[in-house]
Amino acid sequence: MHEELVEDEEEDGADMDPSLQEHLERQRMLDEFLSPIALDEAVLYKLARRFSTVYRDLALHSKEQFLPTPVTRLPTGLETGRYLAIDVGGTNLRVAFIELLGEATESDVRSTDASERSRDTIRKAQRQRVGRTLEKAWPIQEHLKMDKAEDLFSWIGDCIAEVVAESLTSEATRGHVPEELEMGITFSFPIMQESLTEATLMPMGKGFAITSDLDLRKILLSGYEKHTRRPDNESEPSSKRRKLFELPKLKIAAITNDTVATLASLAYAVKSLPNSRVAMGMIVGTGCNATIPMKLGMLHESKAKHVKSKDPQAEETVVNTEWTIAGAAPPLRELNIITKWDVELDRACARPGFQPFEYLTGGRYIGELIRLVLYDYLTDVSGLSKRVLPATLIQEYALTTTFVSDKVARSRSDQELADELSRSLPPPENSEWSWDVVSAGVFRKIARTVQRRSAGLIAAAVVGLLACAQEIELKVDSNEGSPQNPSVSLPEYNGTPDLSAVSKSLSPSTLDPNDARSGHGPIVPVLSPTPTPADWQSGPEELVVAYTGGIIQHYPNFKEMCQQYIDRLIMRTGPQKSGKSVFLREASDGGVIGAGVLAGMVGNG
Repeated sequence: MHEELVEDEEEDGADMDPSLQEHLERQRMLDEFLSPIALDEAVLYKLARRFSTVYRDLALHSKEQFLPTPVTRLPTGLETGRYLAIDVGGTNLRVAFIELLGEATESDVRSTDASERSRDTIRKAQRQRVGRTLEKAWPIQEHLKMDKAEDLFSWIGDCIAEVVAESLTSEATRGHVPEELEMGITFSFPIMQESLTEATLMPMGKGFAITSDLDLRKILLSGYEKHTRRPDNESEPSSKRRKLFELPKLKIAAITNDTVATLASLAYAVKSLPNSRVAMGMIVGTGCNATIPMKLGMLHESKAKHVKSKDPQAEETVVNTEWTIAGAAPPLRELNIITKWDVELDRACARPGFQPFEYLTGGRYIGELIRLVLYDYLTDVSGLSKRVLPATLIQEYALTTTFVSDKVARSRSDQELADELSRSLPPPENSEWSWDVVSAGVFRKIARTVQRRSAGLIAAAVVGLLACAQEIELKVDSNEGSPQNPSVSLPEYNGTPDLSAVSKSLSPSTLDPNDARSGHGPIVPVLSPTPTPADWQSGPEELVVAYTGGIIQHYPNFKEMCQQYIDRLIMRTGPQKSGKSVFLREASDGGVIGAGVLAGMVGNG
């Protein structure tokens, strides 16, 4: 009987079309080549558990990571007022007036009708809570990045003055010139803080030449100060110049980094959503970082004492994790997640070994990692000489993550991508090699595999951080609670994750078409056979992860991949207390809005 089966298989192979056989063999070789990058769910679950342990240790002992910030509480959602907000990013400066609208005035009499209460809840959730006016943005030119700190901040002061001057002539403020304006500032750079109103800017990186520690409050006010007084040599300045001088002084109410601002901005907005609570904030863009509120008892005594010295009533503080720094890297090595391509990238970067997790996930590095893998495949597996390849595939960092996102990840077929690559990444004129369906398909699959790993790593870090802060529990690794159908993971159609296939694979109860979240991918906190926990009486709780950043916001399907990995990891451990699920929610423009929210928290006492 066994011999007959073998003969049948051999006959089937003999009948197979040779071109199909060749295609399948190429795919097998490519899959084998990429196997070090492909992470299965079991490995990611182990990683999440080990991350939670490492994060707990870093909170207790590290002087470089899990640093307390001066923010010891999140907004109540009741804050109101109009505040000037500044967001200094790695590529752009943004200035705006942020108006916090707070809660709508509600009747003291609650309707007894359930459907009416439901409609009230929906109206409350849909109500706009933040207004933005007179918003302007400027690219930070390369020459400004290379200038002295005083020149850069003088330019920032000029931009602030431009918005302030315009506000004084607007309908909202005409006839009323305040003596000072309360302001919040967000910086997308490492800062050290003793209080919410003061900060020391550390060496900036991201292409900026500033290498010395700077008193942010002092240098920013200095850059704007010239606009608060009339020039000595002009007794009667022109109306245009008068608009940019004798402006109100600035009162800095809050300084923070971009991750904390993202957390604060969405925490303010989500207060109106039932059973939702913002549990952490995350940036996945050029770089990667996260912040989370933690109890003081989970931090080293010196960290907790520092917080208590500034706020004796504080019981917790928002912690800046800096989770990409080397202290959090051991689990990546222990589980053999670091590949030879990762090692090559690390060795060649400006600070080898400094931020291993960012080298695997940050937008600055993903394009380069894909280039290294693709170059290795074309030269080692396909046997091509580098002389016949496009210069972009040979030169370090010539292949950008933006190009991969815009051209490769969005292509609908291998042929379409081959045509695009022939135009945008042509080989040398004397090359005998050219892009075709096969090589384009290899490029797409490598990019997809690298980015899928990145999404899985981000998901494991999110789940591990939430477990570290005791927001969720991660039980001993088990396959219980893991769907048996592998297609649920990330099914694909033409190389793109097919989210509808995921939906069809999950139980109907998790995909209620009336559920407002159903458009964002399935949220599956508990498997259907599991008994409902006793503490579910008030309804399931949604832990919100506020996110922003170019990769997670704009790279095709990246956010959806992260969400699905998070769902699968949570499902793997079984039901959470209070039916907790974890949901990624975008905090668009969180930097500038968060600056206004933090200023409002100070202004409202």
